[in-house]
Amino acid sequence: MGSNTAIWTAKVLTLFPEMFPGPLGCSLAGKALDEGVWALETLDIRSFADGNHHVVDDTPFGGGAGMIMRADVIDRALDYVSESFSQISLPILYLTPRGAPLTQLRVRDLAAGSGVVVVCGRYEGIDERAIDAWNMEEISLGDYILSGGEPAAISLIDASVRLLPGVMGSNLSQNEESFERGLLEYPQYTRPRIWRERTVPDVLLSGHHDKVRAWRQMESEKITRARRPDLWDLYAANRT
Repeated sequence: MGSNTAIWTAKVLTLFPEMFPGPLGCSLAGKALDEGVWALETLDIRSFADGNHHVVDDTPFGGGAGMIMRADVIDRALDYVSESFSQISLPILYLTPRGAPLTQLRVRDLAAGSGVVVVCGRYEGIDERAIDAWNMEEISLGDYILSGGEPAAISLIDASVRLLPGVMGSNLSQNEESFERGLLEYPQYTRPRIWRERTVPDVLLSGHHDKVRAWRQMESEKITRARRPDLWDLYAANRT
């Protein structure tokens, strides 16, 4: 795995490097990857395990179901990765259900930096000592369980890459998206004007830009208040 500090770089530690780039090789992220706007580097954690079988996990102290990824193996992998960014500071992210929820604000911060190191856990997680020793930032994509950190890592990287300069075609479109203003996005419509006897709201056909903006704001507030009261409370408090 080579060093590349000139462009935004995602360094992924995983037991399944073949899962990458996956969706990151398609659409906007894939085009930007091909054009060198950002870089993706994967590292197989198993290559840092001892023995012929390269065992990366063991049973938990204190008993319990499942297996735990060993701290010494994770430590050696991160030692190797850290050599390639010794002159810059990259956040080390660990995707876990117990982490802080990922927000658009945090994604913007990540995209504004030099890149990320993402540790993809498996089994029942990583030995706590490795998390503490490397000061990993624990991040969750939601209140549900995945079979491993790789799908979550792909989502986090995609969310960051699309904010890099030159990846998206319209900053205006970006600013209107859900979460950018602290609200969910308003409803969108296009042709045909009438479909299954359902019509487009008249205000969107009026050509009156101020009325359209007011309608969209009202709809965003209504949807957010109904579907995400947690976001609405934050929005209302900030507005006040």
